[in-house]
Parts: sequence; C-alpha cells; structure tokens
Amino acid sequence: MLERSLLRIEVVPLPPSSSGAWKVAYADFVTAMMAFFLLLWLLNVTTDEQKNAISNYFDPSSPKISEATSGAGGVLGGLTMSPQGAMSSDYNPLIPQQVSKQRLRGTDSKSKVASKSVAKKAREEAEQKRFKKAEDSLRQAIEKNPALKALAKNLLVDMTPEGLRIQIVDQDSDSMFPSGSAKMYDKTKELLKTITDIILPMPNEISIRGHTDASRYAPGATYTNWELSADRANASRRVMMEDGVTADRLNNVMGKADTEPLVPDNPLAPKNRRITILLLKQDLTDPLPADDSSDNVDDVENDNADFSGASKMPPIGTFRKTPGKVEFP
Repeated sequence: MLERSLLRIEVVPLPPSSSGAWKVAYADFVTAMMAFFLLLWLLNVTTDEQKNAISNYFDPSSPKISEATSGAGGVLGGLTMSPQGAMSSDYNPLIPQQVSKQRLRGTDSKSKVASKSVAKKAREEAEQKRFKKAEDSLRQAIEKNPALKALAKNLLVDMTPEGLRIQIVDQDSDSMFPSGSAKMYDKTKELLKTITDIILPMPNEISIRGHTDASRYAPGATYTNWELSADRANASRRVMMEDGVTADRLNNVMGKADTEPLVPDNPLAPKNRRITILLLKQDLTDPLPADDSSDNVDDVENDNADFSGASKMPPIGTFRKTPGKVEFP
C-alpha cells in the first residue's frame, strides 16, 4: 500500500522541433533587462532640465509642435524626408548650439554702444559738476578778497556749447588794460591769478581769446586791433603760466579783434573789450574713442543705411566741429 501512495513523476522529453524556443525567449528577456538598466542609468545621470527636454520632445501636446524643423538638430540627430517635423525649434540644451556670427556681432555691438553712451553721460555729468563748482568757488573767492570785490562786476561766467566761459570785461569807468596797450593793470593780473588758482586742478584744456571794441587806429597804422587783441591774450597766457598752468593745458591763444562783440548793438561799448578764458569740454578736446562696431548695429538693422556724410560735416564756429550748427562767442 505504501508503494502505491508514492507520487509518480515522469520527465516527458520535448519534441525535437521546440528544443531551441526557450533560447529566443531568454534572449528577449536579457535584451529587455539591459534596456531597462540602461534607462535607469540615463535617468540617474541626466538633469531635471534634460529630462524635461526629452519628455517634451516625445510629447505631442507640447507647444513646440510642428512649426519649423524636424529632429535633425535635436536629440536624435536624424534626417527627415519632409521639410517640416515635430519640433518648432532646433534648440536643445543637450547639444551645444552654434550662434550665428551676425547675431553675436550685433549683440556685442549694441552692448558696446550702450556702454559708450553710459560712459559719455557719466563724464558729462561729472564735468558739469566741476564747472558749477568752479563758478561758485570763483565768485566766493572774489567776495572774500577785499582787493577784488570791486571787480565782481568785471567778471562774467556762463556756459557755452564749447564749455565754461570766464570773461574779464571792461566797464565804463574801469578798464582792465590801458587804452591801446597790452600791458595789464595789477588788478587785472590779480584777478587772472585768482581765476587760475580755481581752474588749475581741473583737467579741461584752456582757450584764451582777446577781444577789442570797434575803435580804429589812425589810418595807415601797422598796429591794429588784431595785434592788440592777440597781444592781450598772450599777456594773459603768460600770467596764467606763471601761476602754474602748463603748456599742454593750452589749446589755443587767439586774437579776435572786434569780430565777436559782446554787445552787438553797440560796437564801441566797453564790454566788448575783454579777455575770454574757456574751459573746453572734453568731448571737443578728448572725445571717447570711436567704436567701429557701432556701424555693425546699423548694418544689421538696415543694410542700406549710409552715415558717411557725418564725417564730412565742415567745422563750425571758431573752434572745431561740434554737434549742431551753433555760433560760439
């Protein structure tokens, strides 16, 4: 009875035709596992941004759908038979993108132009503050000096397109030079020294100009208002250089005779006899370097733009080319 109760196990051999089928199934299983572990490894080494890009690439509901190019420039890097594809842009954070030279040049040019504009504005604002401080300091110095306080009416300070203009003018009963002479009075020399002390620390170049009224010398005279105005300007230059102004600060010294009267309606007015000291703006004497790349910005926006006429603008006024057509006194 015991022997009858034992389980009988028999091994039935497979048919010869199916003896290799398990190898195919096993190979499929190993391949699937390898792909699975490769997927796990990729998920581990990619960033969240890259994962999101991959997800969007295969997501048909993504906003970047079928607007431009195919996957030729994307993750798969494949080719397409059709000019249109699944991606609206060829940009992909996984692959370094090549930016066109024109785009880089335009961006860089605009950045340089903006930087230059900021630098120019900052320099102009600093210069205006220096000019205002010099004007205030000069008026205070005149008020504090009893010997010069009476000459306050002979001093005119204002701004012109060329820069800060300081003028020492004659009054009806108070001249700065003897009539027809370039030898200045002591009070004039003292006033010039005070002006020099104020403007000496400033970096601006200086223009010194002599002016006369319309009075004429005797007919046939070889010494005229031209020589007189130039000699008075040079006499002022010598005083200022003795007080510390260096030669490299002097931009020009000129005689204007009676060609630029301060009182045009009265050519014989005493105020027309004057010495003008100009602190020239740095934009005139030391402009910021020209940025050739600024032309590239215009070329990108408008290839037909022509700005060659700007460089052909003739000099204006008594000094040199400035923005806008203005006449300088």
